[in-house]
Amino acid sequence: MTGNIGFEAIENASRDEITALQLERMRWSLRHAYDNVPHYKRKFDAAGVRPEDLKSLADLAKFPFTTKQDLRENYPFGMFAVPREQVVRVHASSGTTGKPTVVGYTRKDIDTWTRVMARSIYAAGGRPGDKLHVSYGYGLFTGGLGAHYGAEHLGCTVIPFGGGQTERQVQLILDFEPDIIMVTPSYMLAIGDEFVRQGRDPSKCSLRLGIHGAEPWTAQMRQEIERRFDMQAVDIYGLSEVIGPGVANECVESKDGPVIWEDHFYPEIIDPVTGAVLPDGELGELVFTSLTKEALPVIRYRTRDLSRLLPPTARAMRRMGKITGRSDDMLIIRGVNVFPSQIEEQILKTPKLSPHYLIEVDRDGHMDTMTVNVEMKPEFATATSVEREYVSHELAHHIKSYVGISTHIEVKAVGSIERSTGKAKRVLDLRQKD
Repeated sequence: MTGNIGFEAIENASRDEITALQLERMRWSLRHAYDNVPHYKRKFDAAGVRPEDLKSLADLAKFPFTTKQDLRENYPFGMFAVPREQVVRVHASSGTTGKPTVVGYTRKDIDTWTRVMARSIYAAGGRPGDKLHVSYGYGLFTGGLGAHYGAEHLGCTVIPFGGGQTERQVQLILDFEPDIIMVTPSYMLAIGDEFVRQGRDPSKCSLRLGIHGAEPWTAQMRQEIERRFDMQAVDIYGLSEVIGPGVANECVESKDGPVIWEDHFYPEIIDPVTGAVLPDGELGELVFTSLTKEALPVIRYRTRDLSRLLPPTARAMRRMGKITGRSDDMLIIRGVNVFPSQIEEQILKTPKLSPHYLIEVDRDGHMDTMTVNVEMKPEFATATSVEREYVSHELAHHIKSYVGISTHIEVKAVGSIERSTGKAKRVLDLRQKD
């Protein structure tokens, strides 16, 4: 690694400097959470630990984990560590129940998020003056606004398009000639398909860099994006509970896994079954502790993402390997988190449908698709095709409204969906794996 690289000086710090800063900030974060969030005080006390028990970074293993369920149980604002009046923005992500995971930000948190996003875009190859087209969704989802603020802070010209309207996305890319696009990798390929449909060559457009995240993607997908657009494609990682996008980002010069911004987010890899901390290089579940967040500190947050911690290369901070899967049953469909229980809840709300169902996930070209196979209740087995069509539209509407994705509904004959005497198989994922 050479000196004088990166957007901020800390990216070139020595390992000793980084760990000393982490220890100082971790002590503050543990104390902040313990003193201001009743949930953390209860959990720390139950585990027999207090913030002052942290003498070294290794002592973090003594502290209890935080899960999505903890955030849901304290919905909406119970995990906030500052008065609600000091929270200047709220975001939310989907969960397995009707209650989303709510996250809050103080002005300082927004500034932190903005700076790590600017750092991420710079690491990816973005520079001041670049035109940056944002195709991540705006709103409660953290993607769009996270990318937007970071790009502005770096000094880019931001084109805040958001998701959807693929034909118009292509037209504005042709007209505005952006240098960079931030979008899910699967939608990037869908944009490429639209270029071809319009008789245009995507490799001839102005884009030189794509920053892709919000869903797992393979090395093969990176190669396809780079081939079709004749541009660099790099990986960005984040999750709303930790801050949003910008927890980690690949460096364009190495493209060997996202660099974790360890001065703000302390990573661990644990055995997903035992919870034991694993050494760097071993595959396990990724866990984060926030070091500087004010509104919503997270202590040992279990991401459920399976990865490895890797040594530094292009920056002084450690990298994370490609996400190889999840330690729970969450699906990621077109960048949206989907749980089978969410679909089940909507099926059970539909009076004429039985509780037997099977979710099929596949890929049509470069886009994920989801088909929900359901059955009518036995008493409605003789329903007409018109009645079945009505039920199908009703369920599709509820899933779209509640979960946020479009689905195809197949109403099967009564008894045709396989029953199980053990744990029911609810998901059939037909997408290609590495």
